[in-house]
Amino acid sequence: MGTLQINILGTSFTIKADEDSEYLNKLLRYYKGVTDTIEKKQTLTDPLQIAIMAGIMMCDQVYQDKKTKVKIQNAYENNTADSEADRITRELIEKIDKVL
Repeated sequence: MGTLQINILGTSFTIKADEDSEYLNKLLRYYKGVTDTIEKKQTLTDPLQIAIMAGIMMCDQVYQDKKTKVKIQNAYENNTADSEADRITRELIEKIDKVL
């Protein structure tokens, strides 16, 4: 069980979770990176709006990753993954041959 002291967007609190503290800190650093990016690139200044936007961006990332995972699973189920892997391998070999 881990604990995490959160100081972000003008608020501070501590949480306890089943995950270890190192993992929780990695999550917080990632989230802070997302909120920092929003603050720099968006016109949002309200902490609540920034937090909501960060949540939406992270949900989008999870959703996109899930779509990619489904495509890969479908490719393996339809035996097209091997041919795709072969194609990519051939392309990489060709690029290496050109460099050498």
